[in-house]
Amino acid sequence: MVDITHKNTSKRTALAEATVVVSKQETIDAIKNRTVPKGDVLEMAKTAGLFAVKRTSDVIPDCHPLPVEYTGVDYEIEGLFVRILITVQTVYKTGVEVEAMHGASVIALTMYDMLKPIDKQVEIQNIRLVKKKGGKSDFKDKFDRTLKAAVIVCSDSISAGKKEDKAGKAICEKLHSLEVETPIYEIIPDEKDLIKEKTLSYSKDGFDLVIFTGGTGLSPRDVSPEAIEPLLERRIPGMEEAIRSYGQERMPYAMLSRSLVGTIGDTLVMALPGSTNGAKESMDAVFPAALHVFRIFKGAQHDKIS
Repeated sequence: MVDITHKNTSKRTALAEATVVVSKQETIDAIKNRTVPKGDVLEMAKTAGLFAVKRTSDVIPDCHPLPVEYTGVDYEIEGLFVRILITVQTVYKTGVEVEAMHGASVIALTMYDMLKPIDKQVEIQNIRLVKKKGGKSDFKDKFDRTLKAAVIVCSDSISAGKKEDKAGKAICEKLHSLEVETPIYEIIPDEKDLIKEKTLSYSKDGFDLVIFTGGTGLSPRDVSPEAIEPLLERRIPGMEEAIRSYGQERMPYAMLSRSLVGTIGDTLVMALPGSTNGAKESMDAVFPAALHVFRIFKGAQHDKIS
């Protein structure tokens, strides 16, 4: 199965449909009047569909077992066509499209099985996903310009050439995947005055994001939060908590990190852990949703003008 351990949980919804076509009006009448010999077709098929949705991962090899928190089945009968509509919802890391289509398929097959004694020409058509909602694409903002970021690695050992940087490169890679440019990527010693200088300089130069990695631990030498915090005009504690919560679900030592997020003007400033995994997980925890802050900035500017 595909690795989804890096994904965030969100509400996921999928609507699927299938169509059962019968050959005569008498079959439709029997369905409506509940006189089909094998029983109430619509209710029996609905029950089969509910079972199918919950058991999808048992029959589709790459489907993840997930908590199905809602399944709704509706029918639309028009002429000789019975349209099956099934909605599935979960709060999880991956979507429920296959669950919905599997449920629609089994409902249609159940109807076929129950109707074949009275109609030998029943057909199943158009099993498809109608729509889905709640994945990463639903929380990705589009902008009329390219955002740009400065990524600064704070490390005495890396700046001295004793170690290779991987955390900063991981942050740049994530930003590139989100179509955010990183014209500035640099490595500096973990020194308070230098960190302050870089923070103020890049925020004044109009960078949308200034992201530091390193210097957020508990060692007396780790000074990034102390250097950056007094400069922030506004903290964003929700993002800080999201980073810590996401990290601790994967590594108990994440509770010791002192990640910091806030704004200076219209610049988002972040201080993230210096380990490669810590930096990756911090970025996964809040992006792409974090970019929505620039939509808020734009709205605030519009309000001021009007």
